[in-house]
Amino acid sequence: MRSLCVGRHRFLPRTPASLVPLLRGRSRPSRAAAAMVTLVVVTADDPASVGPASAFLAMPGWNPGPPVAAGMESFANGAVRLLKHQRSIVEEDYLDRRWEAATGEDIDEVIFLSRHTAVSSRPALTVCRTYGRAAGLGWAGPPNPRIGPWLRLMKRIAQENGLIPEFEITLEATHHGPLVNTPTMFLEIGSTEEYWKRQDAAQAMALVRFSGKDSVLKEVPGKSGNKVLLGLGGGHYVPRHMDIVWKNGVWVGHLLSGYALPMEDPNQQKEDKGEKGIGGAWKQAIKVSYEATKSAFPGGEVIAHLDHKSFKSWQRNAVTSFSTEERIKIGKPEDFF
Repeated sequence: MRSLCVGRHRFLPRTPASLVPLLRGRSRPSRAAAAMVTLVVVTADDPASVGPASAFLAMPGWNPGPPVAAGMESFANGAVRLLKHQRSIVEEDYLDRRWEAATGEDIDEVIFLSRHTAVSSRPALTVCRTYGRAAGLGWAGPPNPRIGPWLRLMKRIAQENGLIPEFEITLEATHHGPLVNTPTMFLEIGSTEEYWKRQDAAQAMALVRFSGKDSVLKEVPGKSGNKVLLGLGGGHYVPRHMDIVWKNGVWVGHLLSGYALPMEDPNQQKEDKGEKGIGGAWKQAIKVSYEATKSAFPGGEVIAHLDHKSFKSWQRNAVTSFSTEERIKIGKPEDFF
């Protein structure tokens, strides 16, 4: 049995091979590219992870997967691999590269099944993307191009299975780890133990994963063409960005809430009062998130959307000025449709 550990790997962002032709407008992927696999990651002690995984494994076509590390179990179904492990998901950095080192298989994308917690305790089905341990790390992995289509698919499946209006269907801003270099997304059930264990919610999540495997390829971009939203500002659930995302054909890149854009108030500083004098990690967060989003959507037009009401005037001016300097286009809602 080979050890699932980090070796010498090139930590470079990649786009799922099956999505490249759609985003570039080219022919179907080569046979070698199509052979890459999707890794679904499950935490054994998380009921919101185990429930959807059990429902997913109950679907036809599963077989024992390749051997990995002690304490981990894997399953295979076509080009999908499911990895069940014991530790917290946020502690498992670079599972994509570690799987490749252990099995010799190339990972196309990583999908984590996990629980969601919220102060409101409201039941929810959420989609989100990782950033790292905290804002301002100076690193961001590529977002999974399926996030927008799967959010819309999740809403349809939840409606068909009677989970709405009890469950809220929502996006979360880019936030927690683990660190992964492959296009990644989280599918989460929230927000308390009662709902983490709900079988109907688990079944809905499994259906999203099962029926959504080709959803990006089948979903025809509408008036937006290949426009990709990079969200800047707002709260943890980014409602103003999500208003745009609900529109069919709008792709989703990183969504940076206000707390991911730490900015030092220029009124508290004696030096330059302009944009260049505003300290904090906000510039780096915008820059790396923009670059990561571009890497996930080759040929796409990445457009930043600002939640204007969440910024103070000096913050909004600074973000606008910096975005212009970095040649990051800022758009209004109508620019995405």
